[in-house]
Amino acid sequence: MLDKKEPARYGDWIQWKLRQDRNKNIIFVHKINDVHLQVECEPHVSKELSSFFEFEVPGAKFMPAYRNRIWDGKIRLFSQKTNKIYVGLLSYLEDFFKNNELKYILHDNVKDNKSIDPKDVEGFIKSLKIPFDARDYQFNAICTAIEKSRGLLLSPTASGKSYIIYCLVRYYRMMNKKILILVPTTSLVEQMTNDFISYGWTESNIHKIYSGHDKQTDKSVVISTWQSLYKLNKKYFDQYECIFGDEAHTFKAKSLTNIMEKLEDCPYRFGFTGTLDGTQTHRLVLEGLFGKVEKVISTKELMDKKTLAQLNANCIVLKYNENESKQVKDHKYSEEINFLVSHNKRNNFITNLCKKLKGNTLCLFQLVEKHGNVLYDMMKGNNTHYVHGGTSAEDREKVRELVNNSNNSIIIASYGTFSTGINIPNLNNIVFASPSKSRIRVLQSIGRGLRKSTSKDSVLIYDICDDLSYKGKKNYTLLHFEERINIYNEESFTYKIDTLYLL
Repeated sequence: MLDKKEPARYGDWIQWKLRQDRNKNIIFVHKINDVHLQVECEPHVSKELSSFFEFEVPGAKFMPAYRNRIWDGKIRLFSQKTNKIYVGLLSYLEDFFKNNELKYILHDNVKDNKSIDPKDVEGFIKSLKIPFDARDYQFNAICTAIEKSRGLLLSPTASGKSYIIYCLVRYYRMMNKKILILVPTTSLVEQMTNDFISYGWTESNIHKIYSGHDKQTDKSVVISTWQSLYKLNKKYFDQYECIFGDEAHTFKAKSLTNIMEKLEDCPYRFGFTGTLDGTQTHRLVLEGLFGKVEKVISTKELMDKKTLAQLNANCIVLKYNENESKQVKDHKYSEEINFLVSHNKRNNFITNLCKKLKGNTLCLFQLVEKHGNVLYDMMKGNNTHYVHGGTSAEDREKVRELVNNSNNSIIIASYGTFSTGINIPNLNNIVFASPSKSRIRVLQSIGRGLRKSTSKDSVLIYDICDDLSYKGKKNYTLLHFEERINIYNEESFTYKIDTLYLL
């Protein structure tokens, strides 16, 4: 057992280790800072750990660094050179030791779980005088976060994620901690601020950072886009003791690690996401930086509780004539997409569908110039709005408010602007005008319509699929549709498939 009186600073680690046990077969693990653990072990163990925490990066072969032979397409979460690993991967590290029957000792500074009384947490939340009570799963998530001091909370759209974040922010402000909240877009900076105000705070407690805003402030809570901060030096981040990463799955890996690794003295770390992309690499990087995944609740459970709108997916398979299928059979993916977005009959079908649907409709596309502009020209009218990367945050918010107070509007929006984080409860229909197989993109897009409103308790998804198969060879977008069906099955979503011939 470790000597409780022994100092936890790294400078005393080696001496502590030698005094504890002279046996070189024992592995010692010490926390260097709030980012990295140090593993003291024999070279052969270090090599095995490096191999264990080595993963292929999905899609690496298409990246320039791989093609130019600068990078082998793998990510290594354990450094054989330094014997360092992210703190958030401690449980995986311990599993490796146990499964391989390796003796190890954790320094006292490694585990810092707290014991809390749920009644105290309940009393604290009530003291905040939020206009409504915490749901059971929200309360459990808050307790778990406080107990473990870090974690990656898997909390789907409309689960009340901002409520959980707000309660935790108030808890750590009570402890006099300076807090940084990172979000992927300027819209979410404003939305998070507005949510906090609706819970009972004033804007005077918050400093917002995005384009044109000062990065320095005396305020104790900062809400910022990660793009605004990731290039700043480590000294800037020394002021923060608590970090929240909202929509953590959207952060570019290098930018996220760039920020999180600078927060060396930040013990309280919480990532929030509604979806992970299903790859082990993606999950482990996020867990390493924030902490172990903690499932708050699932979308299906929220539907069963009647907290979310009921989802019904109408999958429409568009079949093309044989000549067109033959024309496309040898196309690359980008060429197939160009064929589809410029197909008049396909665009007419999408246009007529959006115009005929009852209620507010969100039509999502991928390519602005080649597709978004075309669809908008075909649908534009008094109740049609167009949002893309060039649309300012202020104008996006205006569109969101207009649609939320409308009954028959159409938003034609790029995936990058309106598939994540945008809150429009009064949204009745979502049309996937551009095919995608990304688990994150699909689930985040669906999430835009799952919030209930006084006039809505269900949402319709129209998933457009293109069947250009020729002599048994399936085209790219048909294969991507099959991936989406797998996602619907995994999530227990209700869907039906219809076929329409574009002749």
